[in-house]
Amino acid sequence: MTSDSTQLTCPYTGAAAGIIRRISTEVGDDAWLLTGHSAVKEMFSDKRLGRSHPTPETAPRKSASVLFGGPIGDFDTELENAERLRVLLNPFFGPKQMREMRPRVDALTTQLLDEMAERGSPADLHEAVAVPLPILVICELMGVPASDRERFRAWSAAIFDKHDGAKSGQGGAEWYEYCTELVARKRIEPGNDIFSRLCENPELTDEIITAMGMVLLLIGHESTVVEISLGAMNLLKHPDQWQLLVEQPTLVRAAVEELLRVHDNTGFVRYARTDMRIDGVEVRRGDLVLLDVDSANHDPSMFTDSRRLDITREQGAHLTFGHGTHYCIGAPLARVELQAVFGQLVTRFPTMRLAVAPEELQMREDIVTRGLVSLPVRW
Repeated sequence: MTSDSTQLTCPYTGAAAGIIRRISTEVGDDAWLLTGHSAVKEMFSDKRLGRSHPTPETAPRKSASVLFGGPIGDFDTELENAERLRVLLNPFFGPKQMREMRPRVDALTTQLLDEMAERGSPADLHEAVAVPLPILVICELMGVPASDRERFRAWSAAIFDKHDGAKSGQGGAEWYEYCTELVARKRIEPGNDIFSRLCENPELTDEIITAMGMVLLLIGHESTVVEISLGAMNLLKHPDQWQLLVEQPTLVRAAVEELLRVHDNTGFVRYARTDMRIDGVEVRRGDLVLLDVDSANHDPSMFTDSRRLDITREQGAHLTFGHGTHYCIGAPLARVELQAVFGQLVTRFPTMRLAVAPEELQMREDIVTRGLVSLPVRW
């Protein structure tokens, strides 16, 4: 995911400057910003930090977004619930499942690029490919009608809205109601999809399946939409790297990892579950701690010339998908989609370039994930 606010990011200057500092979030709440690769990586796996809060109604917030700006989950059972969900969901995104999914993702990508090519140059790569592909893929996996994808975009934009809490809450409520109705249908008419397979588990209530499905649908498409658009933008803003990938398409896997690393990433919301010390600083129970993945992914102690895009880079590992117990369950699927898009783009449209000056590209500043409004290209 991309950066949430310039208020939350600051250039990483190394251990001498301290890895943790006090900041004010965009809604005016106090928070700790944790920077640097080793510190952020360690804290992703530290069970003293979590996503829930002992008193959620008074918890400091990063933004007004209902799901992504503040605490979620039950403080007393968060650790057990997180492990249980991971055990339940990991099998759906394992290596075997992704191998089986890859041909379908390739076919959907080809279909969307065929349609874009037929309409001709110039085109909006964001609307032509980045938006529809992740929605089509996650809808097939979850057993959701693709015809509802426009509703998903509207709900997603509302839920991720970082300024209007009421709008965010309403979007979440409508999506939850939709998923509740979907689970009820799957109970009667199951299919070969994740919703139906979850319904087969006698230990899961409809409420739990609804919540799980809602999150999978939301995360399963929104972040990948952003990554496709920003990845393409970054490649096209660096013609030498685009041309290198055109000449050596076997670099696509390395290119995807570098594209995931280089663009700004959000400060991941965490709350201290107990009093703790980080780099000699006393953090109190309930304090908001933002894990600054942008600083981690551009830490000069891990990545030489860290702000430079280099699709042949072999150093280190980015933290865009988190780490350890908080590693993104959907990361394997996102990689399959990104590899399909960039692998086909450079072979089918080797002369592609931006259709506008880079400074004319606009970001979606009202939502947590940001991302591009559009990506005009020509070939």
